Amino acid sequence: MDYDLIVIGSGPGGYVAAIRASQLGLKTAIVEKESLGGICLNWGCIPTKALLKSAQVFEYLNHAADYGIKTSGGEVDFEAVVKRSRGVADGMSKGVQFLMKKNKIDVIIGTGFLKSKGTVSVKMNDGASKDFTAKNIILATGGRSRELPNLKQDGKKVIGYRHAMVLPQQPKSMVVVGSGAIGIEFAYFYNAIGTKVTVVEFLDNIVPLEDEEVSKGLLRILKKQGINIMTGSTVESVDTNGEGCRVNVKTATGNIVLEADVVLSAIGISTNIEGIGLEENGVKTDKGKVLVDDFYKTNIDGVYAIGDIVKGQALAHVASAEGIICVEKIAGKNPEPLDYNNIPGCTYCMPEVASVGYTEKAAKEAGYELKIGKFPFSASGKASAAGAKDGFVKLIFDAKYGELLGAHMLGHNVTEMIAEVVTARKLETTGHEIIKSVHPHPTMSEAVMEAAADAYGEVIHL
Repeated sequence: MDYDLIVIGSGPGGYVAAIRASQLGLKTAIVEKESLGGICLNWGCIPTKALLKSAQVFEYLNHAADYGIKTSGGEVDFEAVVKRSRGVADGMSKGVQFLMKKNKIDVIIGTGFLKSKGTVSVKMNDGASKDFTAKNIILATGGRSRELPNLKQDGKKVIGYRHAMVLPQQPKSMVVVGSGAIGIEFAYFYNAIGTKVTVVEFLDNIVPLEDEEVSKGLLRILKKQGINIMTGSTVESVDTNGEGCRVNVKTATGNIVLEADVVLSAIGISTNIEGIGLEENGVKTDKGKVLVDDFYKTNIDGVYAIGDIVKGQALAHVASAEGIICVEKIAGKNPEPLDYNNIPGCTYCMPEVASVGYTEKAAKEAGYELKIGKFPFSASGKASAAGAKDGFVKLIFDAKYGELLGAHMLGHNVTEMIAEVVTARKLETTGHEIIKSVHPHPTMSEAVMEAAADAYGEVIHL
């Protein structure tokens, strides 16, 4: 055998799995057809945050007077904003290259294919194919922008998230189809820098996976920022024959036509499971996902799958956790299966959204009797000082045992606060333990303690 492990795909699932495997003494190789770091580092999590930071800086400049600072405001250099974002992404990808060398992982550039149990065939960029053997193979091929038949992406007028990061010029108007994390982040970014944005969402609430109070709170704030949001609506067709796009939208009260320079399709992702050897080797799939056990083993011995192509949330941090668990099991360790009900989700618009665990609705449907506490940032000293009073922290407890069932946050920097609750839930922390854990003052994180206190009738600052 050439290797103990070959990983196909170098996203946050694949490259993390490869590093952990190397740490555990496995001779490891990773196959990547494009850039190390996958979608997350090159076209997803990282470069989008760079774009969003530029938007936030622009907003600060335009509201400097609110902080007692005199300035003439700013002007967006769209090309420079995009260039900075690509530079951040390139730097992170180079960082993964360094980690591969540091951990003595062989990097094979090309398109990987599961030729047979124990064999990966790689089509190199020069067209030649070469076979590599391994005792274990992990498929970590990730996902891509999902396409609907009536919303075909041409990369110019109808685009996906990847094109949205590198448009040659800033559009004057944009229709965003879908209001999940990707859609809302791009809607916020483009609106903040001056593009007229309309969001069309099929469901009744934006960020539909979030708690309803968060969805409604964010809706009010984004509308106040100037984003036009149409819920309970669907895009029936897009006419791209003219200079821009004519978007036919079906609403509860009839069809309307929106005109925009660009339509961004942000309706989720499709898994990259085609053409990687699954059918040829009898690897079982269901509804676009590879079927695996709790440790990511497929029905074929020695073949594993992680990340977007398996069960669970299609998130970078989930893929990384799955990769580590999978490799530790391969190496003979005894890892715990991943708790998919304790995975934080984050949306990086302003204000941010962060959550973990049960929503109020889901907790009630699961049969729990609830104690719910909320603390608004309008009552937070740090939030007032920062000029960021929008939003709140909401904690949901089981009334019987005090178990922390879920947390839902809307506000400035809440994506940095949610990890406290993830750790608390992992440790089976109760509401009273949170209340008695002294939080520093003044901080945004005090809102977690205050929300817990509110649930038990002990809140001080409300």
